[in-house]
Amino acid sequence: MHRIPTIMLAIAALATVPLAAANAQPAPDDTAALTAFADAFDAAQISRDGAALGRMVADDLVFIDGSGKRLGKADFIAGWTGADDAYDPVTLRDRIVMPLGPDAGLASAETILSGRSAGQPFRVRIRFTDIFRRSGDSWQAAYIHVTRMGPEVEVPKSRP
Repeated sequence: MHRIPTIMLAIAALATVPLAAANAQPAPDDTAALTAFADAFDAAQISRDGAALGRMVADDLVFIDGSGKRLGKADFIAGWTGADDAYDPVTLRDRIVMPLGPDAGLASAETILSGRSAGQPFRVRIRFTDIFRRSGDSWQAAYIHVTRMGPEVEVPKSRP
């Protein structure tokens, strides 16, 4: 008769183990490592570093471009490394870098991407989200989603 409460206590204790693991927060150095990777990933894109992008992008990348089209790794890298392309430095606004567990995280921001593509100047405002997963001792981009946004509109200041 005493055995049933003991079994119930054991089951209750075991049930809390997955909960504790699910609630575990990544160590602060994981956030720093993820931020450093996100910074390096952005720099590799702007500098058109195809070799770095080849290492930093997972072979099974899912890339949703600004038109909503689903593409892969080759298209993503080709889009940043065109022979006649050049990119201006970017400023990231409303940036979030968030670990999603010990082996996954995301970076998201808004920016204005400008430069020259196929010899023609361009300027586009986008919001992107990059989802990274740990691969061995480093990170790789596994999913990238880009949303084109309308041009920034300056709001007139109200008069006193």
